[in-house]
Amino acid sequence: MTSSSTPLTPQQDWQRRSVAAVWHPCTQMARAEVVPPLPIARGAGPWLYDYEGRRYFDANSSWWVNLFGHADAGLNAAIKAQLDTLPHVMLAGCTHAPAVRLAERLSARTGGALGHVFFGSDGASAVEIALKQSFHSWRNRGRAEKREFVCLKNGYHGETIGALAVTDVKVFRDAYDPLLMRAHTVESPDARLGNEAAALAAMRALLSERGEHIAAVIIEPLVQGAAGMVMYDAAYLRGLRALCTEFEVHLIVDEIAMGCGRTGTFFAWEHVNPRSASTPPAPRGGQAALGGGPAGGLHDEAVWPDFITLSKGITGGTMPLSLVLTTEAVYQAFWSEDVSRGFLHSHSYTGNALACAAANAVLDRFDAGQLQANAEQAQLLKQAFAPLASHPRVAHLRQQGMVLAFDVSEPGLRFAERFHLAARAHELLIRPIGGTVYLMPPYLIDAEAAAFLARAVRLTLDAVLSESTESSAQTLSKEVHVA
Repeated sequence: MTSSSTPLTPQQDWQRRSVAAVWHPCTQMARAEVVPPLPIARGAGPWLYDYEGRRYFDANSSWWVNLFGHADAGLNAAIKAQLDTLPHVMLAGCTHAPAVRLAERLSARTGGALGHVFFGSDGASAVEIALKQSFHSWRNRGRAEKREFVCLKNGYHGETIGALAVTDVKVFRDAYDPLLMRAHTVESPDARLGNEAAALAAMRALLSERGEHIAAVIIEPLVQGAAGMVMYDAAYLRGLRALCTEFEVHLIVDEIAMGCGRTGTFFAWEHVNPRSASTPPAPRGGQAALGGGPAGGLHDEAVWPDFITLSKGITGGTMPLSLVLTTEAVYQAFWSEDVSRGFLHSHSYTGNALACAAANAVLDRFDAGQLQANAEQAQLLKQAFAPLASHPRVAHLRQQGMVLAFDVSEPGLRFAERFHLAARAHELLIRPIGGTVYLMPPYLIDAEAAAFLARAVRLTLDAVLSESTESSAQTLSKEVHVA
């Protein structure tokens, strides 16, 4: 506690003012009085710097958005060039080159299967858009009874009302439960449990019973992030696509966290297909006969969901943007002179030109070979963290591309908070989820960075586990209390 007569340092001053004026996200503000936010003065590459000159490796990419490091010169140049030309124009009745190019390029990455792109502002809004488009398209086709949705146990899709309705994380959902529509929650696949087949069987049972009333199933592909980086096999996704086609139900794939190269392919869904759509085939000529089915039949070389949502990394951590990609079948359900049959969702900054310019610069990186670089970086992480598997308190060390995680046995009270704070002493900015420690770093990993991260995580883990929960919490409270 700093005496009122002692001048505050810039670091302390920003902490005090932030706690007084800023309502921070995903934060119990009563805890912010004890554990104040870390003031960041600047960023460069994977590093963030506070007002006292200390640096921190951004191991979680600032909530999974920062793909290429902070203040990246190439992304900044694209935004600055667009700023001098056209910062923004409404996308209702107007259009502009960055939005058109971005939509075309993303569609091409699906081989044209998802040929129509709707723009949003953030991940939750993209989920809302996809849910509304699914329901409304069924209604326009004379099937208004298809208005129910299915999500997976422990799934997370955002915190607006519609997105919360298909989210199964109690700490986010329960307070607002009376406001939410009722969604069906089905068993999640989890490689740690080896239950992928059982999860598919549970989905089949539900679709068999309620398929005529279900508009869509929504899932996070390969990794359920907020559940604690729960990973599962792509075979589940292929089986789910088949079920959704069989029972005429849309499949919404939420790639907000796992898109843009995180899993090893640009779209996580590409693990389903026998060849990567990063070098996309020519667009197919027709749609599946069933409403909103994949482009081509299930026996074709590539299958796709009916919707993919993107956000987070699509602008490399520079500008807010989200997108919903969907099929010709869904798009045609709205095609009419009747305004009431149109999709009238909008927001003022839809398709913002600055954000689209940043996203096009991100796609340029992938066109230039970013996925190969990611594969090499993922291998470096795997090698550096391999020794951690023998730690007596570590379980289920696992990895999917540039996502690495492990569970801590008997983590104790406020483990995530204690770990986050202790990591700062080792130049590491990291936020565990419950008892799960995970890394989703910027795509800037070399052998030195991988070794640094493994060492810093190990030192932090040992420091946190060596203290009793009570004494460590008291110590940290004293060290970081707001001035």
